[in-house]
Amino acid sequence: MREETVGGSPAADGDTFRPAEAGETPRERHPSVFVLDRHGAPLQPCHPAGARKLLGKGRAVVACHTPFVIRLKDRTIAESTVEGVELGSDPGSRHTGIAVFTATGGERRGRFAVRLDHRGAQIRRKLQQRSDFRRGRRTRNLRYRAPRHDNRARREGWLAPSLRHRVDTTVAWVDRLARWAPVTAVHVEIVAFDTHAISSGGPLEGAEYQHGTLHGTEVREYLRTKWKRACGYCGATGVPLNVDHILPTSRGGSDRVSNLVLACVPCNQEKTNRPVEEFARAKTRAARILAQAKVPLRDAAAVNATRWALRRALEARLPTHGASGGRTRWNRIRNHLPKTHTLDALAVGELGAVTETVNRVLIAGCTGRVAVRASGSFAVRTQSGLFTARHARFRLLQRADGYAYQATSEGRPGYLVPRP
Repeated sequence: MREETVGGSPAADGDTFRPAEAGETPRERHPSVFVLDRHGAPLQPCHPAGARKLLGKGRAVVACHTPFVIRLKDRTIAESTVEGVELGSDPGSRHTGIAVFTATGGERRGRFAVRLDHRGAQIRRKLQQRSDFRRGRRTRNLRYRAPRHDNRARREGWLAPSLRHRVDTTVAWVDRLARWAPVTAVHVEIVAFDTHAISSGGPLEGAEYQHGTLHGTEVREYLRTKWKRACGYCGATGVPLNVDHILPTSRGGSDRVSNLVLACVPCNQEKTNRPVEEFARAKTRAARILAQAKVPLRDAAAVNATRWALRRALEARLPTHGASGGRTRWNRIRNHLPKTHTLDALAVGELGAVTETVNRVLIAGCTGRVAVRASGSFAVRTQSGLFTARHARFRLLQRADGYAYQATSEGRPGYLVPRP
């Protein structure tokens, strides 16, 4: 990296713009390092090798350890060329992926990736435990206090604490990244699928916007989520799956989504045009399939609610563009990307091609705690378990910010997914 371009244009990463070829597999690269000017304003991220040179020459200091951020001592934003970066967000029930990338002429190149591990289930469990304690206190021989359910009003846009946590954590990390990088726009996945279009009683072709290259994608994404990406008849996973009618149309079945199931090729061929009661000889098996077909996606509805709240919060901060999960999957497949939250975030919205991805992902979880004891033996709880050691073996890297950090390898590019 040339010193005169540090914190400037994307050429600071040692790259030159080259139009992507159709069907080309993205190449991996190391995550970029965030760069601040001498006053703390964000500059263009640079390659880790360039950051090491700047730190070695004394031209920069470490501003943040995790994620790694440096601050230049001899450069201001007025003396630099900053083209900006964009963010992609893939909200989920347990994890949310955030990708930092540059976008030039429809081509995206990944620069940084974060996966947020939510603790919504833990919050819900704690609130339920508190509710049980209060309910039990009223039934025991204690001071009577009448329930106060009817005199509590909820403000407009209220979300349950377990859902609000997902929104607040994602917005907090978008604010963080905007402080460290020149973010110009945010792309967020609004819904996993268009429930209004696929729940109507008409044929699947009734939604006109699906008649192009995205035809049927929303319905298939809904079924993948509903049937957990497994064959509804035999439970096989990791194989090509077809959309099958539980009651065949030749026998009066409809195209409603409640009459659709995912089926592997052998089961689909063996079933032919028989009803599920004839194909699944065991009555319990047929009853399970019929019951699963009518189960609503409550978790998906909850995630969709948080996505809309997330978009409103992001629109108050940065220019925000929304997209559906069906389009995200279509973008990911045609760019030969594996299924991960961070790569989904990189593929959100309208794009031409993804030519670069990062090989390491930062995992941030809201569980970072260190138990400091007077005996001198400290305890650290991580996702791998509880570890204890003497205080002499600990070194302060960063003041507590409420998160525990880990790093993992990103999915390997080149993994081909079956055509939707």
